[in-house]
Order: sequence, then C-alpha cells, then structure tokens
Amino acid sequence: MSEIMWAIDVEGSGKSPPEIVELAIAEMDGLSLTGRSKHWRFRPKNGISPIAARIHGIWDEDVVDAPDLEDVVDDVLLWLEDKAIVGHNVKVELDILSPALEGWEPAAAYDTLKIARRLLSAEDKHGLGYLGSKLDLSPRAEKITGGKAHSAPFDAVLSALLLDHMLRDRTEEDQRAILADADILGGAQGLLL
Repeated sequence: MSEIMWAIDVEGSGKSPPEIVELAIAEMDGLSLTGRSKHWRFRPKNGISPIAARIHGIWDEDVVDAPDLEDVVDDVLLWLEDKAIVGHNVKVELDILSPALEGWEPAAAYDTLKIARRLLSAEDKHGLGYLGSKLDLSPRAEKITGGKAHSAPFDAVLSALLLDHMLRDRTEEDQRAILADADILGGAQGLLL
C-alpha cells in the first residue's frame, strides 16, 4: 500500500475555546514513517491552563516568543496540503484544526483508536500511552522524536507506529478496508477485517 499521509497530533491550551499550543506531523508512505516531519509551537491568545500545561509540559513562558497560528497558517496549510491524516482519536485534531485552518479538509482522517478497539479488542485499554507501552512502541517513538508522551511530535510518531503495528502483517486489500472503515470523514462503514 502506498499512500502519502500525515500522522498528526495537537496539544491544546486547555481553555475554552481551545487554542492550539503545539502541532506536529510525521509523514508516512503507506505504513512507514519517511523521516520527514514538521513541528510548530504557537502562543495562544488566552494563555495555557495549568492543568493542560501539567499534561503536555508546555507553559506560557515556553511559547512567549512563539508565533500566533494566524501568522504561520499558510506554512501549516502548505505542509498538510490535501493529504490524509492519521491520529489516535483523530476527531480531536479535526475539531481543533478545522476552525483554525479555514478551508482545510484532509483527504481522509484515519482513527487509530477506532482500529485498536476492533483489532486489539482483548486489550484492557486502548489509550495511546497504554498501547505504546504494552506493545513496546514507546521506546522507538522516544528515539525518533527525543520526546515523551503528550508532546505532539511523540504522540504523532507513536500513532504512526501503532498503525504500522496493527496493519503491517495484513494483505493490502485488508489494509485498505480497515483504513476505509476507520476514516471518520465518511469512509466505508463496514466491519473491520
């Protein structure tokens, strides 16, 4: 299977309305990371809540010199283009990115959480951190990104590694069917194989 797509993760401000504090994308060709990636940090207009900062480790002082998203939106759109995206509970990324990137719509939005719930149904939990540890994918994500859980680069790469882990030993036909079913933008809604 050869399809260029972006594994993606967003970290937010923890305030209402939510603002993007960090965005990371990691390019995939089919199920493999290509090594091409991009990472941005943004200064939210209303600051970062202490609860969110404790989770992702980004505090107001860390983004004091970062641009506003509006100042670099063209760069973000240039990178994302109209490619498919992959993420764990990718609806969160869509919900926060769509209003911020007016007119942007990915070709597809594949949800690794949806795939994991079906293909790894015997697991007690299906959170990204849990599966990364359980399947021993987190050390590789750390090595690739130099980051830890809840940083956007780490979580984007871990989502890509999880997708590869779940689909790599399946036929191309099965891979395509599984991805179509996991496309939350309206792909086929059949059963995962």
